[in-house]
Amino acid sequence: MTTPVVEMRGIGKAFGPVIALQDVSLHLMPGEILGLVGDNSAGKSTLMKILTGAYQRDGGDVRIDGREVHFRSPHESRALGIEMIYQDFALCGNMDVAQNIFLGRWPLRWGLFVNRRRMYRDAEADLARLKVDVNSVQQKVESLSGGRQQSVAIARAVSFAPKVVIFDEPTANLSVTATNRMLETMSELKRQGVAQIIISHRLTDIFAVGDRVMVLKRGRGVGDRYIRATNEREVLELIVSGTPETALTAEEAQRRAA
Repeated sequence: MTTPVVEMRGIGKAFGPVIALQDVSLHLMPGEILGLVGDNSAGKSTLMKILTGAYQRDGGDVRIDGREVHFRSPHESRALGIEMIYQDFALCGNMDVAQNIFLGRWPLRWGLFVNRRRMYRDAEADLARLKVDVNSVQQKVESLSGGRQQSVAIARAVSFAPKVVIFDEPTANLSVTATNRMLETMSELKRQGVAQIIISHRLTDIFAVGDRVMVLKRGRGVGDRYIRATNEREVLELIVSGTPETALTAEEAQRRAA
């Protein structure tokens, strides 16, 4: 059987007396798109911040490509191929597209000077890989639309050659056109073998590009369904009134997918 690129088992997390996650399990197969849904207090972001090393788990284990890991910082998760794109994109508006893509890791010439020619060339290649068109990689990011800024954030993540990209509400503030472009970008990443987790309240988007959807409610897993075997109504019912159920293991998921 194929080894999951990500496997989280029995994850627990509390903030003082508040239990944010209780015995949550999640798995992600190579190249798979998983929608992670639930209400605002479900624990979605907390679970992903544990995966990226921003938070430390209180219990359970995390495996990447079958190997147990314990990330102490986002830098350590990035080193193993996990990228997360937040809603605010974390871009520097007064810098251009290429500078944002390579911020803090400039390609150097002779080990001393920024190789601008290479930086702009590589930035164009990263955007082309995503099939994203901007007027110029020398354009200031603050002059771009929200959808284009998001594309720059994705290009920055992709430039690290990730195995997994996590999107936090990627279409929440986008126009219809920009949303469609975003979904096309996700499909393109999937074709390139990049696994993705989409935190979203928009089930329509998840059903458009996703392979599987997982539902959290009050810090517990209450549903894990293949998109082709469910519908938006069932998922909504799980979000509203679902009760904890046994998580779908990677092995069981592969049997069902066969």
